[in-house]
Amino acid sequence: MTEKRDLRIVFMGTPDFAVASLKALIDNNYNVVGVITAPDRKAGRGQKLRASAVKEFALEHNLNVLQPTNLKAEAFIEELKALNANLQIIVAFRMLPKVVWQMPEYGTFNLHASLLPQYRGAAPIHWAIVNGETKTGVTTFFIDEKIDTGAIILSDETPIGRETTVGELHDELMEIGSALVIKTVELIEHDTVETTIQPQSEDLKTAHKLNRDNCKIDWTRDLDTIYNKIRGLNPFPTAWCYLDNGEEDHLTIKIYGIDKQFEEHDIESGVISVSKDTIKVACAGGYIIIKEIQLPGKRKMDPKSLLNGFQFSKSAKLL
Repeated sequence: MTEKRDLRIVFMGTPDFAVASLKALIDNNYNVVGVITAPDRKAGRGQKLRASAVKEFALEHNLNVLQPTNLKAEAFIEELKALNANLQIIVAFRMLPKVVWQMPEYGTFNLHASLLPQYRGAAPIHWAIVNGETKTGVTTFFIDEKIDTGAIILSDETPIGRETTVGELHDELMEIGSALVIKTVELIEHDTVETTIQPQSEDLKTAHKLNRDNCKIDWTRDLDTIYNKIRGLNPFPTAWCYLDNGEEDHLTIKIYGIDKQFEEHDIESGVISVSKDTIKVACAGGYIIIKEIQLPGKRKMDPKSLLNGFQFSKSAKLL
């Protein structure tokens, strides 16, 4: 059996998703000599500076935290070198310059929330659901010059349920991913890593960055497409559309929890029908049944609560 390497780890990450992996490293008694995370950002109504989830966890565990604004800045590069790390682990951070990822002796590996080479990019968990996939997973790979293209170390897959939301899948992959990070570190520690070059394929789906345009619901699409889009954006950043309620201005609404009902009909797409405590929207092949909705300036509500104080016009339609 090979002698174990003495690892000195720098961890880079920012959101909650990354915290689980950092916690796993600490729980398994690995030597984390530094944590790199995003600078504090203004958030909330008061626009107060807020630390990232990774920073909060790192400080609770007395870890050394660096928050560079520029990853190529000479001062940061010198600080990073001074940590004398021999392994860097990246989970939900940003693209690294070559001078950073080439620095450690045992390399820099990334945890990505898809089964690479599918869904390279910024939002792999969302797009797997939006595109109606029935399985996804996590992958660790050594970083190279391009985004999510490096040699694969390990992967682990999990099914996606028919009703699974992005929030639920995020939490599941966060836990599966943290376990895969530890397995990957163990391979590096024992010098037993065997990598696989990512297969070249023309049939690759990309996890594009989410924006206002690609989070808008197109009610002219078929039932399953709309259903997958809404659950693939629930609870964050949330699918949205306009409500034409017979007023001059259309309201921007967000839709969270939904169900679907397959039924052939000749009702125009987007038309809303309301009963005592049910709101459903016509689309090709059936109806989207709204379980949770948010009007501008209001909290999320179930249909019964909404219909208590809000009235849909007879011609109400989602656009």
